[in-house]
Amino acid sequence: MTNKPMPEQAKRNNPIVDCCSAPGLLPFEHAMTNMLAQITPVHEHETLTIEAALNRVLANDIVSPVNVPPHNNSAMDGYAFAATSLQKSKTLLLAGRSMAGSPYVGECQAGQCIRIMTGAKMPIGCDSVEMQENCLLDGNKITFAQEKALGSHVRYAGEDIIINQPVFTKGQRLSAIDIGMLASLGIAKVNVFRKLKVALISTGDELKSPGQTLTEGDIFASNAHFLTGLLTKLNIEIIDFGIIKDDKLAIESAFKQADELTDAIISSGGVSVGDADYTKEVLDNLGEIGFWKIAMKPGKPFAFGKLPNSIFFGLPGNPVSALVTAHQLALPALVKMQNAQPIKRVTINVKTATELKKSVGRMDFQRGVLTINDQGETVVNSTGSQGSGILSSIAKANCYIVLEARRGKVTAGEMVKIELFDQYLQ
Repeated sequence: MTNKPMPEQAKRNNPIVDCCSAPGLLPFEHAMTNMLAQITPVHEHETLTIEAALNRVLANDIVSPVNVPPHNNSAMDGYAFAATSLQKSKTLLLAGRSMAGSPYVGECQAGQCIRIMTGAKMPIGCDSVEMQENCLLDGNKITFAQEKALGSHVRYAGEDIIINQPVFTKGQRLSAIDIGMLASLGIAKVNVFRKLKVALISTGDELKSPGQTLTEGDIFASNAHFLTGLLTKLNIEIIDFGIIKDDKLAIESAFKQADELTDAIISSGGVSVGDADYTKEVLDNLGEIGFWKIAMKPGKPFAFGKLPNSIFFGLPGNPVSALVTAHQLALPALVKMQNAQPIKRVTINVKTATELKKSVGRMDFQRGVLTINDQGETVVNSTGSQGSGILSSIAKANCYIVLEARRGKVTAGEMVKIELFDQYLQ
């Protein structure tokens, strides 16, 4: 049987059509694989105090040099004793006390108990603790209201972490909790990979900085501001070249200077096909463009490539397109460049409570709000208009609604995949 070309109407209605409806566009997954394959992680590292290491990337594995806790201790304010003593009598003689940082010296004998505070070291001869609320004090006699099981309210040495236990692996980005963990191990300094340096370049005659006065046709520049926020959360050193006019020589000069100073360049604007879109042309002259134009929405005109000393990410000018491509493509690449463990994003399948407009051909990162409806079901709602210039569509969202390239219009009640916003967008 002869295969005939599929009529245009059939293509629009057939969800199995591939990216032929968007000729020349690289599928999103291919773009990601291609880009990450060309990233070389940094290898230089430095030693920092843990106070200076927040959000830095570990350059080596860390094992615990101690037990945590270092000794058996009480989980309650109360009385420590040997379980066998309480089996013989409900009343024990108070022999002393053990305080946090000031343990009882000596051995608790049979028939005796020790006053103990939370965190205090368990005295020799004691294996259990009873909280003070369940005890009656009469001089030096302590009567226990109930029999306790062996080991009650005792935290054992190494219960949290044992000595020589692996705690962190190379590539771990240190969070505030991680810093606390290091302190609990007695570790004062760590080896971390050096910081990346990233240049930000915004292009466009129409752009004005916040605080300036808009004239006819102008808009306020926002891209560099949210990009600064994203990169700051990665603990990257940022060199902002500001707003460059749509002048080929000026753009070329900025890229040459940025290439000499930084590991990576992120530009926004100028990678489309307009008469004043010079960025792609400049990048082509100075280096090598790995790919340009991706089958994703928003963010089709995204460019990636290499200059003599750096890599570059050419983001679209529209703010939503710039933010989505920076988050979905540039950030994973920069994370690999930092020698950090890959970003793990949480995806789940839920029903959409709203109809979603979609054409076959490009993967679509629509913006949504994950919520629970009146029936107790977890559902996602669209944030409304999904135009690439409507920054409020992502400001109101807490997730992406990720629609496959081969999928068309989605009706309310259908199952969709959502990707929860991570810490970089929160």
